[in-house]
Amino acid sequence: MKALHVITGLGVGGAEQQLRLLVRHLPVDCDVVTLTNPGAVAEDLTADGVRVMHLGMHGNRDLSALPRLVREIRGGRYDVVHTHLYRACVYGRIAARLAGVRAVVATEHSLGDSQMEGRRLTAGVRALYLASERLGRATVAVSPTVAERLRRWGVPGPRIEVVPNGIDVARFRFDADRRENTRRRLGLPQGAYVVGGVGRLTAGKRFEVLVRALAELPDDVWLLLVGGGPEENVLRRTAQAAGVADRVLFTGERPNTESSQGGSGLDLPSLIGAMDALASPSAEEAFGLAVVEALAAGLPVLYVSCPAVDDLPPGAAPFARRVQGGADSFVRALRQVRAEGPRPRSAPEAAHHYSIARSADRLMDIYTAATLGVSSA
Repeated sequence: MKALHVITGLGVGGAEQQLRLLVRHLPVDCDVVTLTNPGAVAEDLTADGVRVMHLGMHGNRDLSALPRLVREIRGGRYDVVHTHLYRACVYGRIAARLAGVRAVVATEHSLGDSQMEGRRLTAGVRALYLASERLGRATVAVSPTVAERLRRWGVPGPRIEVVPNGIDVARFRFDADRRENTRRRLGLPQGAYVVGGVGRLTAGKRFEVLVRALAELPDDVWLLLVGGGPEENVLRRTAQAAGVADRVLFTGERPNTESSQGGSGLDLPSLIGAMDALASPSAEEAFGLAVVEALAAGLPVLYVSCPAVDDLPPGAAPFARRVQGGADSFVRALRQVRAEGPRPRSAPEAAHHYSIARSADRLMDIYTAATLGVSSA
């Protein structure tokens, strides 16, 4: 079987890095087309031996990209076209059908109740999404929560499949030597208690809540923000105004798998291992990948929204706690977690449930059903 993955961009982001991890575990011949931004993940995919094509698309209304994508699909003689992220789903589904490929699968990574991929949902966005959705065979939701949102939008239930995001659990396994080395390289003081936040630095992630909480915590508590984005300067100013700028570290974007680019070696597993707790103040998540990765490292986790945890049976993630409210709620919760003292850094059932191997196996069932024109349920 031969599959083409079409994605909006390949900068460092959750969907982009999830695609790289998935391609590594799918037992099919995979190529990738990125409509825009062939960034670090494109370079890493190429280093993995994956053929990556950049379509050079200029904006959402660059219709000239459509015939170019049709030609790529026809020339590649693909059995399955798999699209990721909104723009790629719209253009990719249309192009696949024009190229004669009917086995079209789309993964919905970032659908919230009021936003998609960090942007406000509108009637026009929904209408275009639903019109193009009919051109595919299956729409994959990364959690049961997203599946229910799709149903409320109007996507027929039998067309929706749930394939959770996956992680390489072994990559996040706690390593005491790696932890100490990473903390030393970050310049953290001995004995510092490190609260981590992981994700795109956008308004929707609400990392300013953690900055304000830091101002109410003892001076040996530090905040480590892993990710890049348009809100970085705003967060730096917030930290300065709160008097905690010297206790907030910004790492920029970091890969969650080995990078072909080498560099500092401070990848996401190393940085999560350097933390003492992870806090996720985002009020609207489609999955909550950073929470699952932190659980795999044995960290206690405080979150506002995390379908990955909430969709599991009680007790699957005993050290993950829901926090409601703003900075004051995180202050109280962090004080409590710290007072409870360190625990063994082992991965709970929840982390193993979201193994990337399990996700790849489930997706293969959907590919097979799509090529046969039947439901995979």
